[in-house]
Amino acid sequence: MEPKRRGLMLVLSSPSGAGKTTLARGLLEAEPGIEMSVSCTTRKQRNGEVEGRDYHFIDRETFAGMRDRGEFLEWAVVFDNYYGTPRNPVEAALVAGRDVLFDVDWQGAQSLRDDSPDDVVTVFILPPSGKALEHRLTERAQDAPDVVAARMRGASNEIQHWGEYDYVVINHDINQALAAVRAILAAERLRCTRLTGLKDFVQNLLAEL
Repeated sequence: MEPKRRGLMLVLSSPSGAGKTTLARGLLEAEPGIEMSVSCTTRKQRNGEVEGRDYHFIDRETFAGMRDRGEFLEWAVVFDNYYGTPRNPVEAALVAGRDVLFDVDWQGAQSLRDDSPDDVVTVFILPPSGKALEHRLTERAQDAPDVVAARMRGASNEIQHWGEYDYVVINHDINQALAAVRAILAAERLRCTRLTGLKDFVQNLLAEL
């Protein structure tokens, strides 16, 4: 029987269009025991997004009330929209030994580290080139041209924070990048500090010798 462990908070960040959302979905499909943190946001719902699965879409007044009551683990303003992570569902998952996946920007990652430094593992996803990033943003056709231009300008600022992360993965190929993130998760799950039942496991093992 495996020793009990506390779950971890796996944070994926990148400039918009670098592949973190695709990687997050791939990780959820491939790995048991990890679930997506569903953030609240004030931005408009995009085509294909599902309320409660991708985000909780709320207005600014509701967001402000939750923020003022301390109901967010972290919150940030990105491109004039508000994003925040509800605290209670995350803590319940960690206590139960389940991992929680976050798709947040560098501000969100910093806030999560400040709030829960022992639980957080951060991974920054880099595009292979600026041209590749612009192509991906244009190809997905979810944003107007002026929004794509703003995201490209914002990418420079976002990328400058790569050094604040535990790991960096360059997304040349989505399958290789996913394999790298899975390897990070596998290693971090085995940290002694997270294996809360390890002491009892070892004591029982020694008693059998």
